[in-house]
Amino acid sequence: MQDISSKTFIPPHPLKTAVLFLIFNRPDTTKQVFEVIRRAKPPRLYVAADGPRVDKPGEVGKVEQARRIATHVDWDCEVKTLFRDNNLGCRMAVSSAIDWFFKHEEEGIILEDDCLPSQAFFWFCQELLERYRNDERIMVVSGNNFQFGKRRSGFTYYFSRYNHCWGWASWRRAWRYYDKDMENWPFIRDNGYLFDVLQDKRSAKYWARIFETAYRGQVDSWAYRWTFSCWVHNGLTVLPNMNLVSNIGFNGDATHTTGKDNRFAKMTAFELSFPLKHPNWIIRDKRADDYTQKTHFNQPNIFYQVIRKLYRLIS
Repeated sequence: MQDISSKTFIPPHPLKTAVLFLIFNRPDTTKQVFEVIRRAKPPRLYVAADGPRVDKPGEVGKVEQARRIATHVDWDCEVKTLFRDNNLGCRMAVSSAIDWFFKHEEEGIILEDDCLPSQAFFWFCQELLERYRNDERIMVVSGNNFQFGKRRSGFTYYFSRYNHCWGWASWRRAWRYYDKDMENWPFIRDNGYLFDVLQDKRSAKYWARIFETAYRGQVDSWAYRWTFSCWVHNGLTVLPNMNLVSNIGFNGDATHTTGKDNRFAKMTAFELSFPLKHPNWIIRDKRADDYTQKTHFNQPNIFYQVIRKLYRLIS
């Protein structure tokens, strides 16, 4: 199991927030994440699973095994399931599961089967879901921090434009803005509004390529559409100043996270001290966002890619 943090976390009170657990065909990672959920003991657990693909031998067994693991609840908990018979693909399976979740819940925590959180993650999300419940400016609470130790304040979290989704939480009032067909993209693209959002030509060019690919259905991603939806509505995300979730899914079985040597793979998920230290303002941290764009999203140039590939071959 991926090492979380050796620091012992003592919950300040019982967890009362519902959790949506999104699974598919990876029993090994499903088991690890479920054990962490089991320790947190949410009172309501929603488990959603896409159906197996007909052209993948052996996948039926893996899907069934993952479903058994994710529903083996031995604490006082209401369990609801959404198990698909047919394969919808990543985009539709995940977004429709979140639709289903928010039909039943006003707010909640969302975890995929490769997102291994610390225990503090659950209570971090719960407290901030309550604090910003009626603040339309905030659309996401995320457990991810990709600053690698860089921070500008002593507060527990900061505000960002990036709605990282390796372990996150939100509200029904925010998810209602999810533009599943990206209907607003042609207008945003053709009138240069993406630059107005990002205030940087290189970043705007990068994200224009991403959104155009998503709009044309050339990438099976719900997350890009959710990012677009948040940006169109000028939504902010709460990000912790310490990383709270480790992505353990960087391997050949993953749909998108396939690079084992990725620096964002299996990052340490830390525990937090409570009470949280809340900032006295709601201002996006531009410096942190610029660093994220540079290190996490901007693609290296061709020369760098070639050198890196040669280095791996030699090694």
